[in-house]
Amino acid sequence: MSETLGIINQLKKQLAQSVIGQQHMVETLLISLLTNGNVLLEGLPGTAKTRSIKALAKALSVDLGRVQFTPDLLPSDVTGTEVYQEVDGKPTLTFQQGPVFNNLLLADEINRSPAKVQAALLEAMEERQITVAGKTYKLPELFMVLATQNPVEQEGTYPLPEAQMDRFIMKINLDYPDGASEKDIVKLVRSESKPATETFEPIDPKCIFDARKEVDDLHCDDAVLDYMVAIIMATRTPEVYPESNLAKWIKVGSSPRATLALDKSARAMAWLNGKEFVDPDDVRQVVHAVLRHRLILTYEALASGISADQVIDEILANVVVV
Repeated sequence: MSETLGIINQLKKQLAQSVIGQQHMVETLLISLLTNGNVLLEGLPGTAKTRSIKALAKALSVDLGRVQFTPDLLPSDVTGTEVYQEVDGKPTLTFQQGPVFNNLLLADEINRSPAKVQAALLEAMEERQITVAGKTYKLPELFMVLATQNPVEQEGTYPLPEAQMDRFIMKINLDYPDGASEKDIVKLVRSESKPATETFEPIDPKCIFDARKEVDDLHCDDAVLDYMVAIIMATRTPEVYPESNLAKWIKVGSSPRATLALDKSARAMAWLNGKEFVDPDDVRQVVHAVLRHRLILTYEALASGISADQVIDEILANVVVV
């Protein structure tokens, strides 16, 4: 085990202590961080979405910006705006940074704002920069958008544009914890109301960049890459598998961005598992989180109650490793 992996495992342990019953979320957050991606967390209220993001910011000791998305939110509320000021008696326009200029940006209930605000985030999520009044401003080197949304309450919400959905490297679906975890949550909250007895040692954010380099250098055989490409192609040409239901379920498949995301995420998963190469199991561990928000299902599938995860299961059952 490399020293960097040991530090990341320590970070994982710290997050797991703060977020109980959602271990797959902790793992997915780390993968998104290691791949320099953005993540969408979808779950019912009380499933530790905001708590996990705050815990990640605390563990890394980085700046966290939070925006509560509402229908009347303006793009400048996210990106910042130019403010009129007088300097030495002369009028001037000074750019006032918005909450996007933090290391982590919590976009809470992101689907409650209209398209104009969503569009303001596209450049930040992809190019790690924003443009205001014709001027381009670079965002921090360590930057990540963590967005949340409620899957049940749809009144007063706006579906996220496909272009924006594609810029989330992974989507996490969160459910309520089981009984044992619920009991542990109560004990954790009780303990937090008492004076702290443990010293918290933040992780140096520099280790994230070291880890990213190790993930990029991880070996991935062409056979595994062919497997990943075959999975993506199955979403675009489902008729190739006539014995499956894919052609009936998939209306629009995944873009090349999905292939890149699957490759990066599989590498990060293999690295977290302490492997020196990527194997098909690593691909299967991350494929649901990478693809579930990148598929547009047919009306027939939606009417039958078929979920994106079920479609991905069908793809994995038909696509084999050559």
